[in-house]
Amino acid sequence: MDPKALQAALRYIESWLGFQLRVLARPGLTLAVTHRQRIVLELGLGEADILKKTPMTAQHQLRIASHSKTFTAVGILKLREQGLLGLDDPAGRHVKGLHADVAKVRLSQLLSHSAGVSRDGPDAGQFQDRHPYLDREQLLQDLARGLAITPNTRFKYSNHGFGLLGLVIEAVTGQRYVDWMAREVVAPAGLEHTLPDRLPGKRTGLAAGHSGRLLLGRRVVIPGDNETRAIAPAGGFVSTAGDVARFYAQLLPTAKKSLLSVDSRRELMRRHAQVPHSSTPSWYGLGVMHGSYQGWDWLGHTGGLQGFVSRSLVLPQQEIAISLLANSLDAFTWPWVDGILQVLQTFDRHGAPTARTRDWTGRWWNLWGATDLVPMGDHVLAVGPALAAPFTDATQLTPTGKDRAVMSQANGYATFGEEVRRVRDAKGQVKELWLGGSLSRPENVVAREMQRRYEG
Repeated sequence: MDPKALQAALRYIESWLGFQLRVLARPGLTLAVTHRQRIVLELGLGEADILKKTPMTAQHQLRIASHSKTFTAVGILKLREQGLLGLDDPAGRHVKGLHADVAKVRLSQLLSHSAGVSRDGPDAGQFQDRHPYLDREQLLQDLARGLAITPNTRFKYSNHGFGLLGLVIEAVTGQRYVDWMAREVVAPAGLEHTLPDRLPGKRTGLAAGHSGRLLLGRRVVIPGDNETRAIAPAGGFVSTAGDVARFYAQLLPTAKKSLLSVDSRRELMRRHAQVPHSSTPSWYGLGVMHGSYQGWDWLGHTGGLQGFVSRSLVLPQQEIAISLLANSLDAFTWPWVDGILQVLQTFDRHGAPTARTRDWTGRWWNLWGATDLVPMGDHVLAVGPALAAPFTDATQLTPTGKDRAVMSQANGYATFGEEVRRVRDAKGQVKELWLGGSLSRPENVVAREMQRRYEG
């Protein structure tokens, strides 16, 4: 993607996400984007704690939950490179005390969620703070119960399966999972703000998590500082968006810096299992999700832990990595990342704004809400920032003069072919935007107008 078009896209992404947080009344988020392994955008929006009114920053850490599975997969592949295990090894070769059927499953099956292991055992209350996360002995007790389904019959997501992979790492290395991962995976990857779990006594800049609003009519703060213990390999990691984006960027075979060999990275990227009964085609590799958005292939992961949801991905062809971490259970991380992809694709098609269109910008309001003018190439798009995919059915404006344009492309229900004009004040600042016969003004002006008209 052209660097100038990318920078223009990133500027709009920051503005649009800020509006999304506001219109949806979500607490906060952090976002990082890398291009060719270099951070090109890193930001925090909203609040890290709604009770303390703490502003969210790019330096805040959040629980990244099931992103931990990618880290665990990288750890297993690193041990394979060292000749200490093989992907075809049965789990029972390394971990004792398993049910006979569980002992036979291969490490590759655990990594690709095709082993048939129970998702969370008979009581998943640890994910609702009803009891502490399982320790090693409790996890082994669950794994002694046997399999939920026959291996290799379908994709079946399993946190317990990745917990078992953590036990494999401990057995092979003779060290605690969190200690070995911190030294052999996190540190070599250059991730300075990442921990394999939230450990007692370990100071972090952890943002607070938050519930949704429906149950109580308000949000409650969920600290999110509990130790996930034996479930850490499946969901314990704590990190920043910047670290997560850097990590996923290293997984590409083309990455110049990576802690894995090119062979291991290709194995990680290979699609091993298709996700059944899914509304959109998707696959799973070894600790990574695979999908496509409007022709752009991606791999990455999502995450959800009490108070936090997240989504990160890397685009192999574009060499772009994106990580979006949010601190409320009702944050729209999946559609927001899809919206980011739509913005990037639109700028990739049209290019950066030209001298003719560059100043056709801003957020304009009327009774019906906000409209953003977004210049790109020789055209300007009038878009709705309240939309999860902001450029859907956007109206295209083609400037014909300094303050005149024509709506050159529009939905049939819009005002195709009509004139667009900007009106300036005595200081030369644009004070009004007319899209056909529809007038929009700055937010504060429209707010006062509504108060006068409807409140007297």
